[in-house]
Amino acid sequence: MKQLIECVPNFSEGRNKAVIDAIVQAIKAVEGVKVLDVDPGEATNRTVVTFVGEPEPVCEAAFLGAAKAQELIDMRRHHGAHPRSGATDVLPLVPVSGISLEECAALARKLAKRLYEELGIPCYCYEAAAFKPQRKNLAVCREGEYEALPEKMADEARKPDFGPGAFTEKVAKCGATNVGARGFLVAVNFNLNTTSTRRAMAVAFDVREKGRKAREGGSLTGKLLKDENGNQLWIPGTLKGCKAIGWYIDEYGIAQVSMNITDIDRTPLHVAFEEVSRAATARGLRVTGAEIVGLVPKRVLIKAGKFYLEKQQRSLGISEEEIVKIAVKSMSLDDLKPFEPQEKVIEYLIADKKKGLADLTLEGFVRETASESAAPGGGSVSAAMGAFAAALATMVANLSSHKRGWDERWKEFSDVAEQGQAILDELLILIDEDTAAFNRIMDCFSMPKGTPEEKSAREKALEEATLYAAQVPLKTMEASLKALPLALQMARDGNPASASDAGVAALAALAGIKGARLNVRINAASLKDKAPAQPLLERADAIVAEAEKLQAEVLEAVDRHIEL
Repeated sequence: MKQLIECVPNFSEGRNKAVIDAIVQAIKAVEGVKVLDVDPGEATNRTVVTFVGEPEPVCEAAFLGAAKAQELIDMRRHHGAHPRSGATDVLPLVPVSGISLEECAALARKLAKRLYEELGIPCYCYEAAAFKPQRKNLAVCREGEYEALPEKMADEARKPDFGPGAFTEKVAKCGATNVGARGFLVAVNFNLNTTSTRRAMAVAFDVREKGRKAREGGSLTGKLLKDENGNQLWIPGTLKGCKAIGWYIDEYGIAQVSMNITDIDRTPLHVAFEEVSRAATARGLRVTGAEIVGLVPKRVLIKAGKFYLEKQQRSLGISEEEIVKIAVKSMSLDDLKPFEPQEKVIEYLIADKKKGLADLTLEGFVRETASESAAPGGGSVSAAMGAFAAALATMVANLSSHKRGWDERWKEFSDVAEQGQAILDELLILIDEDTAAFNRIMDCFSMPKGTPEEKSAREKALEEATLYAAQVPLKTMEASLKALPLALQMARDGNPASASDAGVAALAALAGIKGARLNVRINAASLKDKAPAQPLLERADAIVAEAEKLQAEVLEAVDRHIEL
């Protein structure tokens, strides 16, 4: 698996477009790096840039971005609402695929060392890259912000992990950078119907994991309480893995609770939204919406969408697009500006944009099938038939979950619809996989065959491609078979008005299964080595027999509903 990491540097400039563009261009100049998002904030005077790629180019791009920020940003003149300590304030590396957090931590430490040795930028290492346990917390590294650097750099206990022992003229200009490695972090601002920073801060203290300082009588002005060792006592907040402050944003004319969710498994976004809403209500305030800063993993929105669907007792077996839409609307992520999932969800941004057969319109797919090209052919059409079967069974389940008078059964039908969506997704992939298998065979015929070695390699590749071309339609058969029990359940227990749709699902499933078996057989017959073909043919025959039995049961159940 290819190693991919994400880098999310925060630069201390959110107002000067020319400076922001120059930094981003320095990052983009590295081949193999893809910039996914640039999110400037005027009130915070801060820009969050998100880019991905393999480790080496990402680290190079991070270095060049920090170098350009050092050149163009003067921290002696910087002011903004967000805490900061340097021109490049934070520089986290995030594992995406094929690489561990520990490996990212090693890369982060190496990057921090290079930033100091080559550019003279002092660096603190935080989160997984921290050299000292207490520095796992970014707030500890950035304590006192830029203004505290002269004092910290002269203190042996608080000086940077990489840096000079004094606050030099160069450091005065660029400040210090916090380089780390972490899991996915969701940065989110909760919009409040108030202009009071103090009240926003109170809500932040209520919910953030660190909480607030303990005082006598629980008042806001009472004497601070300390333990027997003289250490400050704290009253923890309600959300684990969350850091938060309150601030006022001139740009929007409102106060916000600004939060970093550092552990999205312990505290999902929707849980944070609900808890901040509860805490705000308890203080006479209201959360009017939320603003995601930078990018968000898809699973965060999927979890949220399903949470709100469950609260509404609605089926969860709907398309991913609709689930995301429910999440956006439920948390008013578009309160301040439009929220475009294709521009904010990391998986959508790094996905291969190449269009497949399943992306065509229905007319486009049919006409492409009718063209003189040999692919798509019967295998892809068989997968499409299976997909239609799964879609129809899912439709009946969703209609049944909304049927008047059946409210107490919504979960029963939602579970069926979720299974149907999973089968549908699998078969949509197989539409293109079948055509890809055919093309793989065609590619073998283009291989050279001038020497005995070339001829042998060509024959081996053709045999492997042909076996694969027999295995793919068997996958289609297996997936289509899974749609039939759902169709049967819906024919028997679903909305009677949709019984005929369950019947059509069964007909489509069996058509897809029998069509795919023809492709298993024709490719198996082309194999020189018949040994691998036999188990494929036996399984294909067994699937057809099982499917014919299930289809008959479905049609019998349908007939009971529609007899005159």
